[in-house]
Amino acid sequence: MNKNRCSWCGEDPIYIKYHDTEWGVPVYDDDKLFEFLILETFQAGLSWITVLRKRENFRNAFDNFDYHKIAKYNEKKFDKLMNDVGIIRNKLKIKATISNAIAFMEVQEKYGSFSKYIWSFVDHKPIVNSWRSLDEIPAKTTLSDKISIDLKKRGFKFVGSTIIYAHMQATGMVNDHVVDCFRFKEF
Repeated sequence: MNKNRCSWCGEDPIYIKYHDTEWGVPVYDDDKLFEFLILETFQAGLSWITVLRKRENFRNAFDNFDYHKIAKYNEKKFDKLMNDVGIIRNKLKIKATISNAIAFMEVQEKYGSFSKYIWSFVDHKPIVNSWRSLDEIPAKTTLSDKISIDLKKRGFKFVGSTIIYAHMQATGMVNDHVVDCFRFKEF
């Protein structure tokens, strides 16, 4: 039986699996929230499928997305990442990932967890939208603007409003599945 899905995932099996099992599912685990933050950072200016296809390479290159280790990366590790053909080799994005790991832990220290901090912007429960088509879904919102500004004040890089809204969608802070998608009804 064919399922109605959001049309953005098309026919690509990687996209379909991601859509059906991850996108829009509320994530409260700090490790997973950081993973998505890294992936969204590298996605900036590129297609999401490009990042998804390299996800396991990123996992290997960035020590299983362990922000404790990433925060301690030195020049030697940076050079290794810059030469890793399995990931997106962008100097500014790699440097941002290292500094974001440090900022991430500072937020954890102040709020008890990054999850408590980020989910406080939506009162700790997902915003459920009722979009009928992809054309209605915004690339950013007033709320993603607010979160972006706050993250930047805390030292985060590559956290513009569009990236933050994509992060909110990926981690289920907002349910942007269109109403006729089978996943919409599951929330």
